[in-house]
Formats: sequence, structure tokens, C-alpha cells
Amino acid sequence: MLKPSVTDLMKVYNNRYSLVIAIAKRARQIASKAELDGEILEEKPVSLAIDELLKGNYRIVS
Repeated sequence: MLKPSVTDLMKVYNNRYSLVIAIAKRARQIASKAELDGEILEEKPVSLAIDELLKGNYRIVS
């Protein structure tokens, strides 16, 4: 199970659709960069994307 849960993320971001799309796009970017660099990820790209979103490394623009 992912930490934080979707309900926790929904407290910060109102739109579930845009939240899922933003996390998926960032996770694909992370996975692509790791593949190009030959890097082995310790965590799943989705978990890394969620952590980055919560830390404020990127934000969702409507």
C-alpha cells in the first residue's frame, strides 16, 4: 500500500484525475531517466513521484 494514501493526497489536491495523471507522468519520466542512465531504482517510480509531489519538487498546473 502506498504511503500516503489517496485520501491524504486529496486533502492537498482537489482533483483526483489531475493527481493521478500528474503522478503517472512523473513516474514515467523517472523510469525513463533511470533506464537511460542504467540506474537500478530501489523504490518504484510511482512512490518516488508521490514523494516528490508532496515535498513540493513539482506541482500540478491546471
